[in-house]
Parts: sequence; structure tokens; C-alpha cells
Amino acid sequence: MILPKNLEMKIFTGNAHPALAGDICNYLNVGLGDASVSSFPDGETYVKINDNIRGRDVFIIQPTCPPTNQNLMELLILVDAARRASAARITSVLPFFGYARQDRKDQPRVPITAKLVANLLVAAGVNRVLTMDLHAQQLQGFFDIPVDHLHARPVMVQHLHKLAIGNLVVVSPDVGGVKMASAYAQALGAGLAIVVKKRKSAVETEASHIIGDVAGRNVLIVDDLTETAGTLTSAAKMLRKHGALDIYAGVSHAVLTDLAVERLKDSEIKELITTDSVPVRPTSEQRVKVLSVAELLGEGIRRIHDDESVSSLFELKTT
Repeated sequence: MILPKNLEMKIFTGNAHPALAGDICNYLNVGLGDASVSSFPDGETYVKINDNIRGRDVFIIQPTCPPTNQNLMELLILVDAARRASAARITSVLPFFGYARQDRKDQPRVPITAKLVANLLVAAGVNRVLTMDLHAQQLQGFFDIPVDHLHARPVMVQHLHKLAIGNLVVVSPDVGGVKMASAYAQALGAGLAIVVKKRKSAVETEASHIIGDVAGRNVLIVDDLTETAGTLTSAAKMLRKHGALDIYAGVSHAVLTDLAVERLKDSEIKELITTDSVPVRPTSEQRVKVLSVAELLGEGIRRIHDDESVSSLFELKTT
């Protein structure tokens, strides 16, 4: 889509994460657009965009985190409202893409819900997607529109450099996360190890063995998402048994449930480092460190608006 130059940027948000949208607007030095997003008594979503957006470059910031279906419907209806109000372009900013784990048919007669959600966004009128740390890179191919896929790694690595953790090994909590863990290990100049796990149920996993040496080393477990913290805490328990010293966890999206909070409280993890891609629930524990991705996403929005390259945002800042 080729747009006329000097289009005005307009940013809107639903109720999923208004704090992040506000921080992004502060970084961009623009005001948050005026939109009414509420619910009727029967639960139906009501949206009205109160600003004139005809011919504008519209960005809608809405992670589809819990309550997932509510936030997804708000996003779809906001997009439809913007399209019907004659926006020149609509970019869906999805700091966290819900349903991403339902990306394949791993059993008979199950849907590929991630593809369905991608189709819904395109059908609603989204012209472009800006997202961060998808559960699987190939999800970009589910969209028939351009997708800019950012990573939280530069933000996380910058913080980890400040912590100056010596004698470090980066650990993938499962075989599927090796590529992500390897990228962190390379950025941090650290070793690499893998925890092999077995999933016992939707909320419980069991670490079976470790590939690599962690004895007498500090450890960073990296993953894209945690909800129940079962994978992280079981991996940390096994790493401790194998002689690991301080154990940290770095997770892009921390969708913490009550069970996760309880597990983290009693776990071997010294600090969970995550981002504000979703609202992170406050805990009485001081072991959850939340890093802001407002600058990262804001810069992505600015570059899309100005037709500049987004790829340089993958470069790591070490100072």
C-alpha cells in the first residue's frame, strides 16, 4: 500500500493495555486518540471513534492477552470502525498475539486457530501488523498482509548487561526454544544448555534431563511466554539439582495466572525478567522485573509511518 506523504498519525487503544499505549504515545510525542470502548449489559462490545480519522494513518495498540476473547473482539471492532471511518491505512499493533500456540493440527479434528485469528484481522480491515516475539516465526506467513516482527531481545540483553552476571549459561527450557536461547547466548557471550521436558497436562510439565553443563554456573532460562510457570519452575528445579548457582528467567510475555504466582514464590528462580507487552500482575514477591518495550514498539510505529526500515531495531544495545 502506497500512501501519500505527510499523513497524520493517529493512535488508538482498547482496554487491554492502556498504560502501554500511553507510554508509546509519550515516546512518539503524540496524543492518544479519543475512542469510546465499553460493553453493553449483555456483554457485547461497543466502540465509537470520536476523532476524525479520514485519510489518517491509524495504529491500534491492543495485545490479545486475557481476557483474550474480549480483547480480540475489541480489536476487531476498533479496526472495523476505523475502516468505515475512511482511515487511509490501519496497522494493528499486537505486542502479544493470543492463540499463537494453536498454530498447527497436532491432533485429529482440531482447528488452526492462529490462522483463523489472522484471517479475522485481515477481513476486518487491517492493512499491516506490528507484533513482538511470536510463539513461532512461521505465524507471519498466516497473514496475507505485511507483518513487522520485533523481538524483546535487545531490551532484555541491555538489562542483563547491567546485571553483569558472570559465568553464565543460557538455557532453553525445551527443544523448541533452542534458536531463541542460542541468540541470547551469542548476544551475552554465554554458554548454551537445553532442558528436555515432558508435558503431563495443560498446566504441568516435568523436566527429564539436561543437555549441557550447568554445574557451578549461573543460569538464564529464556522463553517467549509463561502462563502457569510450570515449564520455568520445573526446569529451575532440575538445574539446581545439577549444580546451577543463581537461576534467572527471561520471558518476553508473562501472562501470570494465580498458579504461576504461587509456583514462582516457591521456586528456585532468583528473578523473572519480562516485558510490559501485557499487563503484569503485581506480586508480593520482589523477584519479577518488568522492562518497558514502549520505546521499541514506538520506534517501530514511527518507522512504519515514515516508510523507514524496521530491521535495524534488531540491533543490540550494550551500553
